[in-house]
Amino acid sequence: MTVYVCEDSFDGILCGVYDAWMSRKGHEQVCLEIEQTENIRLFCEYVSVKVTPEKVEKTWIAIRKKLSEQVYKKIYQASLSQEPGRADCIYRFLVDAFHYGREILNMLHLPSVFELFRLCRFVMNESHLLKEFTRFSRTEEGLLISRIGPKNDVLPILAVHFADRMPSENWMIYDENRKRAIFHPAGEDWFLVRGCQTGWNESLNLKTDEEEYRSMWKAFCQTISIPQRKNYVCQRNHLPLRYRLYMTEFQ
Repeated sequence: MTVYVCEDSFDGILCGVYDAWMSRKGHEQVCLEIEQTENIRLFCEYVSVKVTPEKVEKTWIAIRKKLSEQVYKKIYQASLSQEPGRADCIYRFLVDAFHYGREILNMLHLPSVFELFRLCRFVMNESHLLKEFTRFSRTEEGLLISRIGPKNDVLPILAVHFADRMPSENWMIYDENRKRAIFHPAGEDWFLVRGCQTGWNESLNLKTDEEEYRSMWKAFCQTISIPQRKNYVCQRNHLPLRYRLYMTEFQ
């Protein structure tokens, strides 16, 4: 078995798919893994995948032309998952996809399709919740800042959503788990900054109007609540505890 070790990015996975496919060793004799995975397989040859623009371009062109734009979108969503096996899951899905063609997304009875949809569902569910639970604070300079700590890499999905909702605002969303941030200058396109250094973290601690709005928001929540109808179990089902660390009303 040959294990192709991919960079932890969508481009890295695409290059891993390209190298594994072009090796001609047989789909059952190769697999993909994300780098820094702790599980080491015995009696396997490990090959590091080099990311190049040529391999990325050839792979996504083949997917879009021979399959569909929807298939490309699905594998991108799956690549944002936190699961270590996402790269090999995408590879197994593409093996079946190029075999069955454009109708692959309707073949949920296939294990590879089922697994890919499971990853996508987890990613999209978390991004949907964070669209509602993300809280912004305005600094004295007028910058809207927010912290999140998602399990999956949902920053690109949130960026598209908030860029559409707040196109005329300067804002940033910082992912504490991955040390990355999305920046959106007013009236311009958003961009992603990887490996944020201390300078970026300092901007998150600028003086804001948080205290004033926090007290107002808490007063509102207490006013509309009905003590006799409190149900903490139901509340946790709709609002998991891990999101409350970053929500104004729970500070």
